[in-house]
Amino acid sequence: MELAEFYRVNRLIKGRQVAKVLKEQVFIMTKGVYHYVGETWKKPKAGLPHMFRQERMAAWRREPVFTRVERPTRIDAARRLGYKAKQGVVVIRTRIRRGGLRKGKVHMKRKPSKAGVSKITMAKNTQRIAEERVSRHYPNLEVLNSYWVGQDGKHKFFEVIMIDTHHPAIIKDKQLGVFSQANGNNSHRGRSHRGLTSAGKRGRGLYNKGKGAEKLRPSLKANLNRGK
Repeated sequence: MELAEFYRVNRLIKGRQVAKVLKEQVFIMTKGVYHYVGETWKKPKAGLPHMFRQERMAAWRREPVFTRVERPTRIDAARRLGYKAKQGVVVIRTRIRRGGLRKGKVHMKRKPSKAGVSKITMAKNTQRIAEERVSRHYPNLEVLNSYWVGQDGKHKFFEVIMIDTHHPAIIKDKQLGVFSQANGNNSHRGRSHRGLTSAGKRGRGLYNKGKGAEKLRPSLKANLNRGK
């Protein structure tokens, strides 16, 4: 809409309302392609056809548990979590079984409600477990972050962004170089196993602040696990 036409149609709107509407118009014009990709992935069932998702899950189930992909499936999430299309950066897709722990029945004297068979879940979420498994499978790489890409009735699928901390391109990179030991920084070794990734910090409750988060810092262990 032209500016003169906008003023003609909204000539009765004055003051702060004009500034607000103009701001909204400018915001709409400046949305990029990553915004619309992100909106599609917020509701994948509505944004992606059913048969496309079904065929994709079937193809991913036939693949090995750890599969290297050339390009991220969710480019907006990958970029937000630190991905760069350069040497030394690798994306691995993996799958984790869904649900709680598979507990066997204890044949001893106790109430049925105290048998502890169903509704027993891990203290870690499946995304953190996926990062740790990928980290053990590729010991020469370091986990940067990960994101969800799909799920079916049995598995959840995640793509894990990994970096080679000894690669010259990573050592010289302004953002990714901080993870390299060659630059004198050893604080990111085994970051997936120490809860330093985005999913790890979320699982440790470090994204919560203020009232109710008093027992989360400096760590759950320091507060005798009273924060969860």
